[in-house]
Amino acid sequence: MKLKKVVTTITAKTIGLYINILSYVAPNKSFALAYKLFSEPRKGRIKTDKIPKTLQKANHETHTFNEHQFQTYTWQGNDDVILLVHGWESNASRWKKLLSHLNKTGKTIIAIDGPAHGLSSGKEFNVPTYAQFIDKIVQQYNPIVAIGHSLGGNAIAYFQAHYKHNFEKIILLGAPSDFSVILKNYIKMLSLNQRVNKALIDYTKKRFNLTIDEFSASKYLKETTIPGLIAHDVEDTVVLFEEGKKIAKSWKTAQFIETKGLGHSMHDNYLYQTIVQFIEA
Repeated sequence: MKLKKVVTTITAKTIGLYINILSYVAPNKSFALAYKLFSEPRKGRIKTDKIPKTLQKANHETHTFNEHQFQTYTWQGNDDVILLVHGWESNASRWKKLLSHLNKTGKTIIAIDGPAHGLSSGKEFNVPTYAQFIDKIVQQYNPIVAIGHSLGGNAIAYFQAHYKHNFEKIILLGAPSDFSVILKNYIKMLSLNQRVNKALIDYTKKRFNLTIDEFSASKYLKETTIPGLIAHDVEDTVVLFEEGKKIAKSWKTAQFIETKGLGHSMHDNYLYQTIVQFIEA
């Protein structure tokens, strides 16, 4: 085990121990801290004076939704629109390598910065809010293709189940299926006790009107007839390969691509060429 990983593990366990002790003496404070650490990204912001070159070439637009402001980047093409939705602790610049391939389609490309990511506002990231961002863009630009990486793919699945849009195609890259798995991994990483575990589950149900078992991309896409492409790497250590297989098993009109050696980022020219072929088929 590398030293950096050892230090990270020790730090996580120390924080978890503090939250566990706090759950007995100040439970509300304990649960609030546990949720904050779970939902607040530590990476993925963009500084206005250090905007990546890829995004400098796009048209920038800031959208207002309730108390949120969120950023989109548009590479203008024809009337057909492709929507790009990034994942956790990332931002719209993560699409740099895919953009050169998508530009060949001639379509307009729009990428979103998710809640508390990139140039978008907020401190908390959650999928339902992300889906609301997606809905605003869908209403305005009517995209025909949606591509999501990691939790961005999960957000697209949630959006499609709750808002429904006539996408012609949906593409998911390294996307998790079940929120319960994400939460269990977080609980395990910090070694949180049952009191904190239950509080997080109860809070999720109350806040989003969903049980953690219902919070599932495979369930959200089970009834859709939209053609899909799911790609997942067998060596993905962030979102395990089995998560992609779950979605593929449930989503009857989707193709599944198994990759090896790409990890969670899924950057690969051959895969991107396959995505373009799927879009244009």
